[in-house]
Parts: sequence; C-alpha cells; structure tokens
Amino acid sequence: MGLASIQNVGVIGAGQMGCGIAHVAAIAGYKVHIYDLSQDRIEAGLATINGNLARQVTNSKLSDEDRKAALSRISGSADLNDLAPMDLVIEAATEDESVKRKIYAQICPILKPEALLATNTSSLSITRLASATDRPERFMGIHFMNPVPVMKLVELVRGIATEETTFATAKEFVSTLDKTITVAEDFPAFIVNRILLPMINEAIYTLYEGVGSVEAIDTAMKLGANHPMGPLQLADFIGLDTCLSIMQVLHDGLADSKYRPCPLLVKYVEAGWLGRKSGRGFYDYRGETPIPTR
Repeated sequence: MGLASIQNVGVIGAGQMGCGIAHVAAIAGYKVHIYDLSQDRIEAGLATINGNLARQVTNSKLSDEDRKAALSRISGSADLNDLAPMDLVIEAATEDESVKRKIYAQICPILKPEALLATNTSSLSITRLASATDRPERFMGIHFMNPVPVMKLVELVRGIATEETTFATAKEFVSTLDKTITVAEDFPAFIVNRILLPMINEAIYTLYEGVGSVEAIDTAMKLGANHPMGPLQLADFIGLDTCLSIMQVLHDGLADSKYRPCPLLVKYVEAGWLGRKSGRGFYDYRGETPIPTR
C-alpha cells in the first residue's frame, strides 16, 4: 500500500480543524469530502474555506488558479454514505471520546476494508480509540495544529496495533501537505499539548494567585520569553473548554498533581467564558479591542 492508494480524503467534522485539514489537502491535490451532521454546518465550513483560500491569494501565498482548483476538489454533505469511496478518513469531531466512538461505529461498516481511519485528537489515547473500530491496525493519530493552513507541524501517533504500512502511508500523505512531521508516542496529550497546556495552566495559576494581572502575565511571556502571543491570549484562542479537557486528560491519564486544572480555569468554563469563540475569556472580545477580564 503506497501513497498511490490515497487520492480521496474524507474529513469528519466541518469545524475549525476539519475545514483546515480539508483546505490543505485540497491544495495538495487530493479530492476531499467533508461530512457533518447538518447541511448548514457544511455550508458554513465551505464558506470558511473559501474565505481562507481567498486570503492566501491576497497574501500572495496562492495563485488564483490554484485557489479555484482547490475549491473544485472539495465537496461536503450530511450523508455518511458519501465517505464510502474514501482512501483515508480523518475524524476531526469534538474532543469527546463518546462522540468519537459513536462516529467510528457508524463509519466503519461504510468504509472500504483497506481504507485508513485517522483521528485528529489532541489528547485522547489512540490505542483506546482504535479499539472502538474494526481496523485498529489501519488506525492512527494525525494531529494537525490550529490554524491548520498556517501551522507547519503535524504530530503522528501510532496506537499499539497500528501497522507499519499505515504509519508509512500517513507519513507520506502528510509530507505532501508541506507540513513538518513529528512522531509522538501514544501517551496523554502527546508532545505539543503535554508541554504547552501545563504552561498555560501555570499562567492561569499565576493569575489566580494574584502574582500578576492578565496583561502583566501576557506581556511578561511575550517580551520575556519571546512567545508570539501570551499564554492567556493563547488559551482564549484555543478555547478554555478545550484547555480544561486536555488538562483533565493529563491529570486522569498520568495521575500527577502537577496537572491539576487551575480552579479559575474551571470557573471560567462553568461561566461559559470560553475565550474568543464565546466573546469572553481572559479577555473580553465584544468591543473594538480585547480588554482583560481580570
């Protein structure tokens, strides 16, 4: 099974990640089909991809012909059966294990026996997710970073049952997307989030304990550690609910108190202040410029 076998790529989930994955795969020349529960979500997703491709043309990252060609390779529907001819399906549904398991139960009988199934999970066990499928040897983690069209890294994660050919095919596929691959072992949150999320959680503790204000903490890390954005600003960008769920995965999976989610993070999530997507997090995004909420 070489790279020739991957021509049609299915993406499950028309959210931020799913659309980003479809975007880069279509530019690389793959035919892409996006599945989501409703036609409305598909339409919104396709509109997002359209806008992002147009922005790349404006920024001279892409020619207009390439933009048109990429768009012509993307389709979408709310019918799971449309994923039947796919060679590779990447699941980019919400970071909730029960949701993912339900999807696998529905999709596995539809897929070709030789099709590869991958998950874009940022923290859940690949081995455990694979066990919920009919093809653990053809299942692995292909974890893209957000925003997918901009971020250069993809983490490849094998489960205990993942076959070498599956890994090699995934590796070749990702390298055709103009991304850099890092291989991570199947432990909670892999590499990037295992290091990044405890840092963000620590920044929230620093705020919670009154060591510094939102502004002081973000400025300190931007100018003192040369980070492109401060940790609290980054938390708002990721989504505080996602930050909390990754900290919970680390805490449950590694049972070490250093991964305890900060109570302030829990409080913000309980308030529905999830960051940019909900209009408020560590900053309030409802006005012209973001204002710290603490």
